[in-house]
Amino acid sequence: MNIKVLSPKMVAKLSQDPHVTSIGEREKVLEVAIGREVRAFRKQKEITVAELASMTGLSIGMLSKIENGNTSPSLSTLQTLANALSVPLTSFFRRFEEQRMAVHTKAGEGVELEREGTRAGHQYNLLGHIGANSSGVIVEPYLITLSEQSDVFPMFQHGGIETIYMLEGKVDYRHGDEVFSLVPGDTLFFDADAPHGPEVLVDLPARYLSIISYPQSIA
Repeated sequence: MNIKVLSPKMVAKLSQDPHVTSIGEREKVLEVAIGREVRAFRKQKEITVAELASMTGLSIGMLSKIENGNTSPSLSTLQTLANALSVPLTSFFRRFEEQRMAVHTKAGEGVELEREGTRAGHQYNLLGHIGANSSGVIVEPYLITLSEQSDVFPMFQHGGIETIYMLEGKVDYRHGDEVFSLVPGDTLFFDADAPHGPEVLVDLPARYLSIISYPQSIA
């Protein structure tokens, strides 16, 4: 079993900055969205920037600015690009026009349900759900409550990555060949394809957040 402790070196490898905004002005967001689509279509057709410049009469510098969202191309320029790439003009705006969902679940209003493999006394409250989306990832956030009647079951197994954050009580939680003692404030982040689950209910009631993520293709 490969056990790792979270360290600053691991965090440094993360490439996405969660504090980066999509640049305030709506016009700039549109420019970035258009540039992303132009680049995507060009690469899909295996055309270089130089080749696209030759096909459209636009300079390589102008194309670079468009693809990087650093300029606002005119409609005539976009039509020229659309013709060269053999795509509808409207396809450059598709990501800008996509709706982005948000789910607000008030305290105590999570949907209580039985997940596949749920054991007696395990209360699952689904805190939100967004189906197919542009990220390609499904995320299931649950609030799990283990009561005095809960039975232990360390053999859950499913695809994806799971994160557990302990809120209340104490549980000895198994993942593969290892057992972790979880108390409030502890986090366990693991590959959910290995057998896992609460093995010893040390202090009840116990509550923890369980966040499961997996590719849409597995859904």
